[in-house]
Amino acid sequence: MSANTLEKHILSIVCSVFDAYSVVLFLPGEEGEAHRLAAEFSLGDKILPEVSILPGKGLVGWIIRNRQPLLVPNFDQRQSNLGYYADGEESNIKAFMGCPVPMGGALCVDSKRQYSFSDKDHKILQMFAELISRQQGATGRQELAGDIPRYFAELGVIQDLRFRYKRWPLFLQNYLRIMVEATGFDYCAFASVDEPGETYCVEAESARLLLTGEDPLILPMGSGITGWVFRNDQPVVAEGTEGAPAAVLFGKLPDMPDFQATVCMPVMVNKSTRGVLCLAHTEPRQIDESMRSFIRQGVDHLALFLENLYLKMRLRTMLPKARVHSDGPQAYDPDTAPMPPAKE
Repeated sequence: MSANTLEKHILSIVCSVFDAYSVVLFLPGEEGEAHRLAAEFSLGDKILPEVSILPGKGLVGWIIRNRQPLLVPNFDQRQSNLGYYADGEESNIKAFMGCPVPMGGALCVDSKRQYSFSDKDHKILQMFAELISRQQGATGRQELAGDIPRYFAELGVIQDLRFRYKRWPLFLQNYLRIMVEATGFDYCAFASVDEPGETYCVEAESARLLLTGEDPLILPMGSGITGWVFRNDQPVVAEGTEGAPAAVLFGKLPDMPDFQATVCMPVMVNKSTRGVLCLAHTEPRQIDESMRSFIRQGVDHLALFLENLYLKMRLRTMLPKARVHSDGPQAYDPDTAPMPPAKE
């Protein structure tokens, strides 16, 4: 599969994922500042075949110059332009979204429907931009292209879990199973931390290695790669090499396999690391950008479930104290109302 054919194949998947009208990829040209149209996929036939865009020119040029994503849910042609359509087709576009490509350029989608794209869609679009950047110099292009629809199908399954399983233990066990099946790793586990953060616990595993009963395994915060991720709020990705020492996920524990390849990703809730997702394999393996992006997206779904649990818990705590909800509306009586605290 040629590079151009692969890029168009990826763009066709992007168009399907976002239910878009057109998808365009601009990459740096060989000479000068202008960025060329490297690939496109559209439900119409009005995209200019050899168009170039300068940094700062229109919405695409803004993304190229500022290296920042852009979301325009209600596109107004009087204020800006796209610059890649012919014969007045741009006047039919109602929504636009784009993000920078790591190696330079921009990946953009548009729609004939207003408010077609959301803030969360940016993360998914950025995943595609990372894949495109990676495959520019990758070998085995056909295999990489095949991974993309498979990973997105698995993300759809993970998203459905949030609606099928309302209880955390059932959701988590099924989530770990899907992550193992999707990535091909031997083992997946989830660890969480409570205040004050001196310890963390292994809550669930895809295969029983540490947990023998219903109780979690509590470990010191300094234990293993997982403890490091908790302390530093940073992921760890290790592909492993033949003959290298085993990766220590949770510290030196008995009956643990000699894992070589590992991925440990922080799970952020309320802007702090409240969990770590751990994937491990007993042999070295390549962890390419498509898999890394899939794991990041999977962790985002996990964090969203935990955010919802946190909000539900806060709601249960606050509702009994809300007299206006539990006892009905109360008439305000200035003679009985509590006095505000005196200002110092």
